[in-house]
Amino acid sequence: MSSVALAWQQFRLERKMFWRNPSAAFFNFLLPILLLVLTASAFSLSDDGLEILIPGVAGMGVVATTFTSLAYNLVYLRDEGILKRIRGTPMPAGVYLAGLMGSITLNAFLQVATVVAIGNLAYGVDWPHDPLLLLLFTALGVVCFASLGVAFAHVIPNEEAAPAWTNAVFLPLIFISGVFYSAAELPGFLKAIAEVLPLKHLIDGMSDAIVGGGGGAAGAAAVVGAWTVAGVVLAVRFFRWE
Repeated sequence: MSSVALAWQQFRLERKMFWRNPSAAFFNFLLPILLLVLTASAFSLSDDGLEILIPGVAGMGVVATTFTSLAYNLVYLRDEGILKRIRGTPMPAGVYLAGLMGSITLNAFLQVATVVAIGNLAYGVDWPHDPLLLLLFTALGVVCFASLGVAFAHVIPNEEAAPAWTNAVFLPLIFISGVFYSAAELPGFLKAIAEVLPLKHLIDGMSDAIVGGGGGAAGAAAVVGAWTVAGVVLAVRFFRWE
């Protein structure tokens, strides 16, 4: 069987395992959508508020389906010895990783598409101003946060600690980065932190693509790209099969 066919089989297996794990499907895919609906409905947001919320939740969805998912799952697979056993099979390592990354990439794009569709159909937010730019930022966000998730998995000591460690990064990140409100409203010291972190810039790029008029897509892409390079270097340097 060719490498492409093997990768496809692994991808299909990853899809089945994802949807057969209710907690993974909820926390990594359905939770951002639930937060979108609850926030938009409970606070009766204006059009301006929704134009902030939709790109924010789309960016959060990318982080949830990549960084959070990979950081947790890789620690589990490592501690249970699954990665070591996979490494010992005839399947090439690249094929396994391609199937795994393909699954989380699909989750991220489905997440963004679902958020945009809900924004339009349920709350009247216009369809994306620049769909191609939205695709490009989604892809960049996937590579960035997936690589950071792989790198972060090396820091987590064991699978029991994985939920606490990942949430200790994920929850402050989404509140600092302006998922539910404009980051411009943050106090000065928090705004300075947000400017350094990649999620705020991913949201800015998605906002430029969905709402339009921001004009800061190039700068946002540069910051997310810099984090992507750092994440890839760290992920490759510290990845371990056991």
